[in-house]
Amino acid sequence: MGCFALVTPEFKKSCALLTMTLMVIGAGDLHAAEEPAPTFKALYDQQCATCHGAGLLGEAIGVPLVGELAHGQSLEELAVSIAQGYPSTGMPSWSEALTSDQIRTLAVFITEERDAMPMGEFHISTPINIPEAAVATDKHSFMVDPVVEGLDELIFSMEILSDGQFLVTEKTRGLRLISADGQQSTMIQGTPTAYHDGASARRGMGWLLEVMLHPNYAENGWIYLQYGDRCEDCNSLSSQFNYPVSMNKLVRGRIEDDQWVDQETVLEFDVETYQLGSDIGAGGRIAIDNEGHLFISIGAKSMNTMSGVQDLLMPWGKIHRINLDGSIPQDNPYVGDPDALDSIWSRGHRSPQGLDINPLNGDLWSTEMGPRGGDELNLIEPRNNYGWPLHSLGLNYSGTEVNYGRDELELFRLEDIELPVVDFTPSPAVSSMLFYQGEAFPEWKNDILMGTLKSRQLFRFSVEENKVVEQEILLDDFARVKDIEAGADGEIYLLLENGEGSKIVRLAPELVEEN
Repeated sequence: MGCFALVTPEFKKSCALLTMTLMVIGAGDLHAAEEPAPTFKALYDQQCATCHGAGLLGEAIGVPLVGELAHGQSLEELAVSIAQGYPSTGMPSWSEALTSDQIRTLAVFITEERDAMPMGEFHISTPINIPEAAVATDKHSFMVDPVVEGLDELIFSMEILSDGQFLVTEKTRGLRLISADGQQSTMIQGTPTAYHDGASARRGMGWLLEVMLHPNYAENGWIYLQYGDRCEDCNSLSSQFNYPVSMNKLVRGRIEDDQWVDQETVLEFDVETYQLGSDIGAGGRIAIDNEGHLFISIGAKSMNTMSGVQDLLMPWGKIHRINLDGSIPQDNPYVGDPDALDSIWSRGHRSPQGLDINPLNGDLWSTEMGPRGGDELNLIEPRNNYGWPLHSLGLNYSGTEVNYGRDELELFRLEDIELPVVDFTPSPAVSSMLFYQGEAFPEWKNDILMGTLKSRQLFRFSVEENKVVEQEILLDDFARVKDIEAGADGEIYLLLENGEGSKIVRLAPELVEEN
């Protein structure tokens, strides 16, 4: 029996809490369990461990599944190997004994274990590993220098002012202004409320999310804040479950004498659309193009991550496009459509974690978390459908195909879904991204820098004609990279999330002494 069929107020409230808890178990960033994760390991133990060992190290009748594999180690190559087998070497075909979902489940589990990214380990409090020596990469060598320490564990976004000061959103505490040397910090008073839900703060709502400066900040002082606008007993869902609801809201204001002043609402949605889901699924990023358009991302914030994402009358699971003052551009794809919100630019987004503009052509790009596998780097174009929850290259946590809602359609065609430029399976838990434009690292100019949470890596991608032509891991086994910004000098700043205290570090070119 579903939650909505139960009628007592006490049970409604407990059911809502259970639903929300199931959404966010473990990951802290929407890599959560719809069903218990051990399904994957149980299938491996049942079908594979006898030959290949419980730890993938091999047994007397099976080869190890670590290290170099004779028939390839990509996800797709592993799936083919499992399905067709290699009878001449003793590997049977499993295509008749296992379903295609089960075969892909095994392939995902094996790649997770091979890449040291097991489900359930999210490194929330794993110590940040700052290299002491210079880091050598394909095109540049750099040092990693700590700049700011002692931030709250639940951070989200940062901006760098022209004088080198930092603005940082601590999700459950507020907006912090930090001196350029990291020695002094002040909480800005009067910003929208940031809610801290005690022991369940990691699964809460009403958070401060992205902070971004207006392109003409030096002249007008405007600062944009996206946050989870939280209220109680304010719509039918909240009243039914006797629990708060929230939805992303965008405001702008100015800072004077450490006070947030002159606040204006830029984008908000009908309170009836506010949801019970945690702000873990809120998305919450902002990007501004050179034509004065502002994009904001909102993730799958409903009670489960499936419903409403494809509904054009609901704000979540979408990327929205507005003008800097909040008005609607008349060339938005759904302007005038009675069955859609005028602000919608694209839909089918599960958990968009990064958003930025390609400076070479003005295109919008996004990073997005999938379920188990299926993290994405996407080129975002108007009216396109990015699939969730109709399709994903990842799997549901139960190991089944992502196909929710297809039976409600007259016709489902995969060609109607915009597939990612890059698929990440297993999931590294992609986070923020930046098109680098600085002079400190000239060989990276116009490249994408992308952080991750679970895998604790920093990636670099070179893009040509909307395709990734080069990919490199700049930092590995490093930290949960929550945001990336470039300073006025072109040096790169990373906002690092950690349960023992978050930090800001700087990537600076290695100085080579001349003889």
